[in-house]
Amino acid sequence: MNTPDNITELEPGAVFVFGSNAEGQHWGGAAAHAYNNFGAEWGVGEGLTGSSYALPTMTGLADLHAAVTRFLRRAASRPDLRFYVTRVGCGIAGHTPAEVAPAFAGHPLNVIIPADFQAVIEGNQQ
Repeated sequence: MNTPDNITELEPGAVFVFGSNAEGQHWGGAAAHAYNNFGAEWGVGEGLTGSSYALPTMTGLADLHAAVTRFLRRAASRPDLRFYVTRVGCGIAGHTPAEVAPAFAGHPLNVIIPADFQAVIEGNQQ
């Protein structure tokens, strides 16, 4: 199972994981969608709010990978939730799936990732 391309609603216990700027200004893309639909809070650039989890993507790839590590620990501690990861870092932040996906390798079973991230992890895409 992979994250659907277009998430318009969430089942109970589901969390929309999106890329944000560190300031939590959710102006566009998945961040605006999370803010408008899934309870992301303005001013929160990392962490769980509502049915959303913000990952900061705009301060460099190393920072993004560190944030993903923190997220995966948090997700592992919440087996009652299912986290649907969007293509974090691959929009305005300008990273490729090949750069971002390795951070998700070994993710817990309750973390659902995009198909192109999965392909990178499995070595089917570069």
